[in-house]
Parts: sequence; C-alpha cells; structure tokens
Amino acid sequence: MKAYFQAIWDGIQSTRKGMALTWKHAWAARNQRSIQNIQDPDYFNQKAGIVTLQYPQQQIPTPVNGRYQLHNEMDDCIVCDKCVKVCPVDCIEIDPIKATGLVGTASDGSPIRLYAAKFDIDMSKCCFCGLCTTVCPTECLTMTSEYDFSVFDVKEHNFEFANLTPEQAAEKRALYEQFVAEKEAAKEAAKEAAKTAEPTEAPTTESTEEKPATPKPAFKPAFKPSFKPKPKPDAE
Repeated sequence: MKAYFQAIWDGIQSTRKGMALTWKHAWAARNQRSIQNIQDPDYFNQKAGIVTLQYPQQQIPTPVNGRYQLHNEMDDCIVCDKCVKVCPVDCIEIDPIKATGLVGTASDGSPIRLYAAKFDIDMSKCCFCGLCTTVCPTECLTMTSEYDFSVFDVKEHNFEFANLTPEQAAEKRALYEQFVAEKEAAKEAAKEAAKTAEPTEAPTTESTEEKPATPKPAFKPAFKPSFKPKPKPDAE
C-alpha cells in the first residue's frame, strides 16, 4: 500500500515540475525577442521572450556571403559555357547558338558572339558550392539572398533564364546555317575561278628534257693520327 501511494506522489511531483517549467516559459513569452543577425555575438544571449518568428512577415537577416538561389543576368552573359564545365552536379544546361556577327557587349565591355537558346538551372540538384559564380568572367551569374524557394512540384525548381523564344532560337540557328552555306559556296566559287585563270601554254622542250643526274662525290673521311710514332734508336 505504501508503494502505491508513493507512485502517486511521484507522479504529482513530476507533473508539478513540468507544469512549472511550462508556465515559466508562457509567462516569459509576453515579450518578443529582438530580431538580430545570427552573426551578432549577443544572438545566443537572449534568455527570455518568444523565439519563433512570424515567417514570412519576419525573417532573420541573411549573411552577405551566403550561398542561396542562383540568378543569371542574361544581358551580361556571353554564353562561355564555363559554369557548365565547372559544375560538379551538372545542374546547369546551356544550348548555345553561333551568331553571324557581334551580338552586343556586356556591361564590362566583353563581346557577345553567341545566343542562348536554353539557359536552365535546376536548383533541386544544386549543391550551393558557388564554383559557377567564381569562374563567370562577366559576373552575370550570382547567388541571391533568396533562400526560400520551396514548391509542391520539384520540376518548378528548374529556372529558365534564356531570353529567346523557341521560334527566335530556330530563326537564329537557320540564319547561321545559311551563313555557313553561303560562305562555303563562296569558297568553292573562288576555287573554280582560280582553276579557270591558270595558263594553258604547252610545255617547252627544255622543261621536258631530263637533265643527267650528276653523281654526288664520295665522302672520304680524313684520318689524322693523334700521336706521332717515336723514332727507333740506332743500332750500335
């Protein structure tokens, strides 16, 4: 009987301790903690107040050098394909189209000679290493402070940055193919014109007669003794 009542008393004591801790935090929750940067040295010194932020109305300031969602400024992109080659997870896909001339210039003065029929970044594959932003020569590929891009369908993580429609891309590709075909036709026409302009005179007899081949002189190595023989002593 004593053990029975002791178990009831232990349950009451544990419940009292748990409820005391709950009421303590509930009483402290009357105040709201100030929103501080996580890099602030006093960030973990706040002992009382509500911790949970009312997201998305309230957000923690992100670090300046944070690695979050990728963004490409296509007006400055020269379609150099370096970001595709350096990406360790192959999350960037580019379909370049050669132009017949200079397309334009980037903000830093770099010439743009290629169109981008496709410039897709699949953020569901991205490992946020930042290598693509490092090798970008015009710094058009950057990581923004946008860290919340959650979606219901993972296919929506594929961001498209190309500034050409499929019809425009097909037109640019056909224009370049026509340019190459005209260039090859001009080369063939130049070759045919060069053949017809060659002289058709008969070869002279001097050129047809074979000249006797003169034999080459035989090579005779010159041998020079490196020492002189000693004179023999006279016999007495």
